Amino acid sequence: MKKIGILFGQERTFPQAFVDQVNATAPKGIRAEFVSVEEVMQNRGVGYAVIIDRISQDVPFYRAFLKNAAATGTAVINNPFWWSADEKFFNNVLAEQIGIPVPKTVLLPSKDHPEDTTSGSFTNLKFPMDWEGIYDYLGGFPFFMKPYAGGGWKNVYKVHNPEELFQAYDETERLVMMLQQTIDFDAYFRSYCIGGKYVRTMHYEPRNPHHLRYNAKHDVSEEMLKMIDEYVIRLNQALGYDFNTVEFAIQDGVPYAIDFCNPAPDADLNSVGEENFKWVVETAATYAIERAEMQDPGGQNLTWGSYIRQSIHA
Repeated sequence: MKKIGILFGQERTFPQAFVDQVNATAPKGIRAEFVSVEEVMQNRGVGYAVIIDRISQDVPFYRAFLKNAAATGTAVINNPFWWSADEKFFNNVLAEQIGIPVPKTVLLPSKDHPEDTTSGSFTNLKFPMDWEGIYDYLGGFPFFMKPYAGGGWKNVYKVHNPEELFQAYDETERLVMMLQQTIDFDAYFRSYCIGGKYVRTMHYEPRNPHHLRYNAKHDVSEEMLKMIDEYVIRLNQALGYDFNTVEFAIQDGVPYAIDFCNPAPDADLNSVGEENFKWVVETAATYAIERAEMQDPGGQNLTWGSYIRQSIHA
């Protein structure tokens, strides 16, 4: 019997629906359940062919558990090694290299010293920075300032002048931040991507309250939607994410990838709506079953993106 497990935290609608869908559609010999994390002994398998990870970004213990599971033959979705290494600033670098438009972005050092460091720890860091040069590169105010890693719209600021920028910067303390060009969008989309091949692009309005963000309808061409779908697949195959969302802001006919480091994306029925929820449950179940059927208990069962594969080949 091959088991598919889902590891999750406070969410409730998606995990149960996912388990029910797998158990209703999987062939004989495959079943799904909530992951049971027991004593974690090094180099011992955990008994799952596949684990869907929805929570390790918030629980370091779970991240270490999943790395052990992956090393002993479990197909973990998403790859916990890559997820540990990835962040939003690098994602922008990679997107630009593979020909996908992204806003101009500058990485900022944390406003406060990291723990156990002093000014002497920053011998190599230019000070003061050329703020005027940064403003010119980004095309002028307003800018968005956001953490270089993380999500959920936490610690995101829109700043309209240097005074607002430095007031917000002071509040970020030890967070490493990015300063980003503002895209004045005419339309906005959020796309699920599962397995690097299944895509659902959803009309989205980030300026609405959270529970109304999927209540949007944008007038764009079929060609634009096809371009977005193609960009979504290209990004996720380069990054190696099995389960992710990508957000696009359309300005002057150009789809800018705004946020595409969401390896535990919102899949709650109450926010994404019934049709989107049905799609993500059914598609995640289909893909998890595919991975369980392919799983080699003694082999390498993780997804690695083309960036890593090409780097190793080179």
